[in-house]
Amino acid sequence: MSSSALPSKITGWFESRGWQVRRHQREMLEAARAGNHALLTAPTGAGKTLAGFLPSLVDLIETPDSTGLHTLYISPLKALAVDVQRNLLKPIADMALPISVETRSGDTPANRKARQRVKPPQILLTTPESLNLLLSQEDSFTLFSGLKRVIIDEVHAFATGKRGDLLALSLARLRHIAPDMRRAALSATVADPDDYRAWLAPWGDIESVTHVLGDEGAPADIEIMVPEAPEGESIRVPWSGHAGAYAIPQVMEQIKANRMTLVFTNTRFLAELTFQKLWDINEDVLPIGIHHGSLSREARRKIELAMAEGKMRALVCTASLDLGVDWGDIDCVIQMGAPKGSSRLLQRIGRANHRLDQPSRALLVPGNRFEYLEAQAALDAVEEGRRDGEPFREGGLDVLAQHVMSCACAAPFQEDDLLAELQSALPYSKLDKPAFERVLGFTRDGGYALQAYDKFKRLRRDADGVWHLVHPRFATQHRMNAGIIVDAAMMTVRFRNGRTLGKVEESFAAMLSVGDTFFFAGMSLEMIRMDTADVIVRASKKAAMIPSYMGARLPLTTHLSDRVRHFLTDRPGWARFPDDVREWLEMQDYRSTMPEPGQLLVETFPHKHLHYMVTYSFEGWNAHQSLGMLLTRRMESQGLKPIGFVANDYSFACYSVEPVTDPASLFSSDILEDEFLDWVAGSHLLKRAFREVAVISGLVDRQHPGKRKTGKQVTFSTDLIFDVLRKYEPDHLLMEAAWADARARMTDVDRLGKLLDRAADSMVHVDLDRVSPLAVPVLVMIGREHVAQGATDDALLIEAEGLIEAAMRGD
Repeated sequence: MSSSALPSKITGWFESRGWQVRRHQREMLEAARAGNHALLTAPTGAGKTLAGFLPSLVDLIETPDSTGLHTLYISPLKALAVDVQRNLLKPIADMALPISVETRSGDTPANRKARQRVKPPQILLTTPESLNLLLSQEDSFTLFSGLKRVIIDEVHAFATGKRGDLLALSLARLRHIAPDMRRAALSATVADPDDYRAWLAPWGDIESVTHVLGDEGAPADIEIMVPEAPEGESIRVPWSGHAGAYAIPQVMEQIKANRMTLVFTNTRFLAELTFQKLWDINEDVLPIGIHHGSLSREARRKIELAMAEGKMRALVCTASLDLGVDWGDIDCVIQMGAPKGSSRLLQRIGRANHRLDQPSRALLVPGNRFEYLEAQAALDAVEEGRRDGEPFREGGLDVLAQHVMSCACAAPFQEDDLLAELQSALPYSKLDKPAFERVLGFTRDGGYALQAYDKFKRLRRDADGVWHLVHPRFATQHRMNAGIIVDAAMMTVRFRNGRTLGKVEESFAAMLSVGDTFFFAGMSLEMIRMDTADVIVRASKKAAMIPSYMGARLPLTTHLSDRVRHFLTDRPGWARFPDDVREWLEMQDYRSTMPEPGQLLVETFPHKHLHYMVTYSFEGWNAHQSLGMLLTRRMESQGLKPIGFVANDYSFACYSVEPVTDPASLFSSDILEDEFLDWVAGSHLLKRAFREVAVISGLVDRQHPGKRKTGKQVTFSTDLIFDVLRKYEPDHLLMEAAWADARARMTDVDRLGKLLDRAADSMVHVDLDRVSPLAVPVLVMIGREHVAQGATDDALLIEAEGLIEAAMRGD
């Protein structure tokens, strides 16, 4: 049979549906038959999932007596695995193929998990965490010995992070167990295919990975929604905000006009807010739902089923539905607020129509004028086929420690053999013997400062150099606690009858008193009481607060940041913007200046008895928050009497009693060596990072048999250990890992460094007599983050109008 020939059962199934096998689907089969790994990059709706499974189906048809686990499918989301199972079972049933398919995740019942290890399906759909847990079992060598294929879906969603580190290590272990196993990865939004080929291949050998490129689909139909102007008036894009709340009536009209609409927001907070505002004007009582990661599994499954059955007109959601879920009846996607990245936007747009030959229709709703520029930048990038993504980096030591423990739970190991296996995974290809010995030392007994405690003595090495578990109970404890996703400390929200709605952060729950109300799961809820782990509520019709969630802020990609900066100096291009956006830019050009690409513009001016310094760096909220904190410290040391700072993705503003006359002295690069280190060491960032690495590495347990620790208990445990290590072993493996996380993920230290380098060479300081137009979007944020309602809100509105009037005066 030729390398692309298909069995008659499969060709007959395609013909019965009026389909033809696509070129990239045949090429995936050819790559498999040639014994190669494969990376498939193809647009949404191109049949990527079927292309990934096609070699497995063909192999199982051609070898009908095949038993045992043949194919593993790895997805970043449990919901995606369930959706894929549903869509895979239909063609298998239509072709009457005797192929068994099952899912395995944290939601799978224990009895089914046990049965799967003894009698596995031929195709198992799972997640990176569940796969690593399977590899920690003593029977894993038997279970995976006949494995032929691993399919990794939506690989861009996790390959560059810690879940990708864990999966890369699991793939290395699977190769050790089943050397002939072949890997395939699927994605619609990979920026640099060679980077992913190197990640996918053993030892980074990209030549062993065939890159299969799918055909381009119909161009997406994308528009930017701006406020509807009253007759005779011009459009007015808001100066501030990032929710797009002004467009709610227009969004509702779109929902009425379409069969099914997905309304994406960037945070769970905004999802709740947008849902409530839509529901308030839903006079026709259209079925509109809400979906985000903090809702209960039952609530999410219920809404997913209703969408799949076509019973919903709209669904407000977050990144929880970014990936792969195939609801073919969606005919419009609306993005509330700026998209923050072209790849993310393309992924979300692809949820509409989900067919290669039909254009996906999308509307972008910018929250303010800078976000309008960002939306236009994302739209241009999508039209040009440009993608963005996170860079690859060396693997986390905490993840490595967890995997080493998984290996020890499965079987004793030789140190050198395991090191060679780990080095075959790209994130750990530079792992040397001394570094590995540090990880083994930590996994053995917790390290120098903790080795006196028996609870940390998990491994021992015998006289032959073989590593063993000290006691089987450590394997049980490891399997109960392993995982990469460390949520913020959460409390369950439930009714008195026991029905759960989801979770809110402990920090939010701590602010509630009996009788307080808050919006959650699309309802107004009144708190009745609170116990150790639960917030007990009842439905309410009173006005409510809205819960917010930490760690949910999407970063602005460098790619989009660069495009927005280019817009500022592309004066002929301003003609395509709405009149008020164009006038805003023109007035800035007249009153102050525009930063050229590569320049750092710093404006200083007085306003209402204070002095302001606004920096336009376009490096994202995390970097700006960090630098704002550092600069106000440095301003304090220079006697400038700083009051505070405020930041968005594009700029940040520091305000003080005394004027800043020499910004360059504040931005000197040694700030990262002096103030930054002191600040991180003394801030909550390092403790928060330590909490995560302590949990991931297995140093601190989240669960014991029959009992789960509360977030407060986990935090208390990690804080105690943090204080011990900081005092007695500051170079401990986990302190190093926590520093790496705090510097990179929580503060965007790389972007901070580039910002400071740019400041040294290209700072442009403009001293003004009053606020500039470009400064208004960030200045109107001052005070808003802690405003509830009423007179205070009115005062802020008056202040904003005063800022705008001063900025746009032409005198």
